[in-house]
Amino acid sequence: MDATMAFTSGSPTPTRFYSSALLSLCTPKSLSVYGPWRWRGRGRPLLALRHRSQAQAAAAAAGAAEASHHDVVVVGAGIVGLAIARHLLLHTSLSVAIADAAVPCSGATGAGQGYIWMSHRTPGTDTWELALRSKQLWEELATEVDGQGGGGAREKLGWMRTGSLLVGRSSEELGTLDERTKALSQAGIHAEFLSASSLHALEPALSVGKDGGAMFLPQDCQIDAFQAVSLIEKTNNSYSSEGRYREFYNDPAMSLIRSDVTGKVEAVQTSRNILYGRKAFVIASGAWTRSLLHSFVEPALTLDIPVKPRKGHLLVLEKFDKVKLNHALMEVGYVDHQITKSNSTHIASESSEDELGALSVSMTATLDTKGNLVLGSSREFKGFSREVDRSVVQCIWERAGEFFPAMKNVSFDIDQNTQIRIGHRPYMPDGKPVIDFIPNLSNILIATGHEGSGLTLALGTAEMVTDMILGNPGKVSYSPFSIKRRFSG
Repeated sequence: MDATMAFTSGSPTPTRFYSSALLSLCTPKSLSVYGPWRWRGRGRPLLALRHRSQAQAAAAAAGAAEASHHDVVVVGAGIVGLAIARHLLLHTSLSVAIADAAVPCSGATGAGQGYIWMSHRTPGTDTWELALRSKQLWEELATEVDGQGGGGAREKLGWMRTGSLLVGRSSEELGTLDERTKALSQAGIHAEFLSASSLHALEPALSVGKDGGAMFLPQDCQIDAFQAVSLIEKTNNSYSSEGRYREFYNDPAMSLIRSDVTGKVEAVQTSRNILYGRKAFVIASGAWTRSLLHSFVEPALTLDIPVKPRKGHLLVLEKFDKVKLNHALMEVGYVDHQITKSNSTHIASESSEDELGALSVSMTATLDTKGNLVLGSSREFKGFSREVDRSVVQCIWERAGEFFPAMKNVSFDIDQNTQIRIGHRPYMPDGKPVIDFIPNLSNILIATGHEGSGLTLALGTAEMVTDMILGNPGKVSYSPFSIKRRFSG
């Protein structure tokens, strides 16, 4: 899921990405958007569908582009794209190239809180099985990394089994939490319902009133996106010496090249390279997927996948010692952030901003591996705006203060010891990703629309995409994420 980040406190523009330098490269420094994101948003070059002869003429006019040949080409190096490349490399003999306009962790992947949670998910919904499978894959990866020593999963993934608390402050919300606890328990998830007094024993700094309470999932986890991406990149790059993996970062996709003879898409042309794909092309470009599709799918093909950017702010308080947090927290209202229409079989191409809703802010609170308090979260439709909205950040602070009374006695200065993360989540109106081949472009596969669940769903999505490319039956049903009968066209 791609997006942008802005940070407080002067920042070098990152150059080409190297996994060994990931953590220093992505260290937040300034209230500005990283240089490579000049391609993002309205000004980003869009893909066009061109025939090979046209592409060769254009390349000759612009200077020779380097051509390389691969089995699979992935466009988009967020967590979803990188995980797809990893799964293909680990579980097949296929070679993979990945291209991105920027570098990993420049986008929404590096702007989130790192939830690997089930507490805000509902058994029986279209995304339930994918989330369950993906969490299992994360658990298996963490166990594998722990077995390798050297700091284990906490150091290499930022893996922490914090447990999650979904909290409510009214009798109505308490009823909702009780129902969710029963539903998750029946689905085999370890879930506990907590009264206000029991919750206070776990989180003394949290105040929910006498009518409040929580649902507790002790097995929920979180990861650090930068560390997780660094580990995945290290795995991917281990296949470079075999000629099975190449990265093309700071190199935006410009067009798709179609064969003059067969009409089949055979390459992606970037700003500096032509990447041929013998088997498949995967578009995992997050919130930018719709604009890319509009430009490279022929006008006669009216397919419109209505993924759009849903902007969010997170507030990171460095070494904040006024609130002691023992678990990761989320207010039950967060569940209502996603506007779902799961029973609908067709999604309209356009929805008004008024229909989708204005700014919403729900309390989320986690500690990262450095001990910083991370507060969220906001959601709003502002196009690809990358501006830090101080009023939104203030709303996040004030909302958190309603749950943590100690914060009300603290003077908040956005410019002191804070980071502001901004991300564009790839929102879908029906609340579920699109993972499918494009009709009439049978070797082009879309994997987008994960909104705020990119980290959680990444490994399950990667497994599904690999099975689709190989023509295998999936471990999770493909049908909820298909294009057929879901979009106009």
